[in-house]
Amino acid sequence: MAKFGKKNKVSENIPTSALPDIIFMLLFFFMVTTVLRDQELLVEQRIPQATQLQKLQKKSLISYLFIGQPKNTTLYGTEPRIQANDALMDVPEIVQWVNQERDMLPESDRAGITISMKVDKEVKMGPVSDVQTELREADARRVLYASVGKVQNN
Repeated sequence: MAKFGKKNKVSENIPTSALPDIIFMLLFFFMVTTVLRDQELLVEQRIPQATQLQKLQKKSLISYLFIGQPKNTTLYGTEPRIQANDALMDVPEIVQWVNQERDMLPESDRAGITISMKVDKEVKMGPVSDVQTELREADARRVLYASVGKVQNN
């Protein structure tokens, strides 16, 4: 009859030689799959400077409207156009767009929707006034005008 002896040496070490490779693979994966900008600008944007700035508390309630000359003038012409999300739209479509943006918000925050208008500084006041009128009809009373920075007064 054979005697079986106990093995006293049990290895409890976890091999960590592949750990840096795994970490770098995860890092590269997240770098490649992260979306930095969710909208492609179809209109030109040269934002004017402001004399007063105010920071917002809840940025999740903001929807953006871009107004400017189209980048592709052969297709869209040279008149200022309105861009919301990734599509150009006309003034009468703004009410429907505001309602769609409001429907995407939680019901408790729908009254606090804020429209941020990023208007090119070369755009005349006519198209901006038309957009303001449509926003009033859509009951979107909070309107912001985006700017790049505060003007230094000497």
